[in-house]
Amino acid sequence: MSPSETRLTVKGLSKSFFGVKVLHDVSFEALEGRVLAVVGENGSGKSTTMNLLTGVLRRDSGTVLLDGKSFNPRSRRESDEAGIAFIQQELNIFPNLTVAENLFLVRPPRVLSILPIIARQRMHELAHKLLHQVDLEVSPDVSSGTLSTGQRQLVEIARGLACEAKVFIFDEPTSSLTAREATRLFEVINRLRQRGAAILYVSHNLDEVLSLADDVMVLRDGRVTLLHESRSMTVKDLVLAMVGRPIDSLFPQRAATRPEPTPTLEIEGITEIGVLSNVSLRVGRGEIVGIAGLMGSGRSELARVVFGLDHYDAGVVRVSGKELAPGDVHARLTAGMAFLTEDRRHEGLMMGASVSDNLALAALPNFASSFGNRVDRSRLTRAILDVMTRLNVKSGNPRSTPVRALSGGNQQKVVLGRWLLRNPSIFILDEPTRGVDIGAKQEIYILLAELADAGMTILVISSELEELIGNCDRIYVMRDGTLTAEFPRERFNREMLLRAAFGQSYAA
Repeated sequence: MSPSETRLTVKGLSKSFFGVKVLHDVSFEALEGRVLAVVGENGSGKSTTMNLLTGVLRRDSGTVLLDGKSFNPRSRRESDEAGIAFIQQELNIFPNLTVAENLFLVRPPRVLSILPIIARQRMHELAHKLLHQVDLEVSPDVSSGTLSTGQRQLVEIARGLACEAKVFIFDEPTSSLTAREATRLFEVINRLRQRGAAILYVSHNLDEVLSLADDVMVLRDGRVTLLHESRSMTVKDLVLAMVGRPIDSLFPQRAATRPEPTPTLEIEGITEIGVLSNVSLRVGRGEIVGIAGLMGSGRSELARVVFGLDHYDAGVVRVSGKELAPGDVHARLTAGMAFLTEDRRHEGLMMGASVSDNLALAALPNFASSFGNRVDRSRLTRAILDVMTRLNVKSGNPRSTPVRALSGGNQQKVVLGRWLLRNPSIFILDEPTRGVDIGAKQEIYILLAELADAGMTILVISSELEELIGNCDRIYVMRDGTLTAEFPRERFNREMLLRAAFGQSYAA
């Protein structure tokens, strides 16, 4: 086949939710052996488009051709069987099944075609070959629940190969991967490209997009604003097409901050056997302090311990000089602490509940009367609308729209807004911009600067060094559950931060 042969043709794709049109006549082609990157702000229509292509949603209008034939899947199963593999950000791997069983969920090999009996030995042999094709060295019989995120992602890709997929769709594939896992993923994608697959690659990482993709499509407000070969594109071009304006600097300017003699948040000698070892740090009023480190360094575990979600074996957590008991979340809430989890989908939100209910969840006591604990609903509603305006949350009626209907960036803003309704004095944020587009990132950075300037104590954990360098007054580095270095703003240096994270010398 010609390298430019069209695998997937999309014409005039449209979709509305609750009477609001979210996708307007989207048209594009995905070609054999090429990577088409799909970028745009949260809420731009990227996920809706992919869900329409894979049968998760039904389109209102438009046509889709797969290898020149009309294609209108009514379910993910139909899409899988037709040859479209959808590797979502929230991976669809069943942890209680073996790797082989996950690989052949759609097309299990049978003893006889007329009998519903799985040929186990044949399945094992085929699984072994598929895993080899994606460079995953695990037994087909191992439980999928024991695999890392990167390994589970490779299992999904192998499942697409098992279904002889012609089109692979990747949705934010590197958001939860280590640098090494991401590199291996790119190698596998290049191999898929060489095999003749058409690849749709959805990502917020614009540098990644330009280095990997052959073509790029930008969506804004449900419309295609750019469709071009990537080799002539720059990050500035993509940003302009995404947000309609140039963004010269993501990070707000802040004056130098000096920590107060008595810090608001003190962590001394925190030890959790096998996880954290003698961790001590301090954060003052009005400071933004970051924690850098590789995945598995103990950053998120420290945040959970400080907020009381996990117990620890030794050490002390103090707020304004007062010691807090291990594992006592209520005491921390009373002391003015808030915590934004890295896993908003499973730990941060009630996906089936409304936007209003999710926002109100942590702040109900603040709006209850002293007599009878009756919630002042009118005052609560006003506060919810105010915080939605402040954070620029894009949603339908907040009382009736389920939070699962929002884009990832708007879901993140809902979690932020929930804590802001409590007026916390200390805010711990774990990966605050994961899966968030560049425009929403800038809004969150500006918010953090405003909160710090107003006197809030902020501790930020992030895998993006640029994010920490651009926002923080000081940065601690963690490795193997310990703090290995501390940098003031005047000594911020990407190379030295990485050296400290890898355990190498970082002295200037």
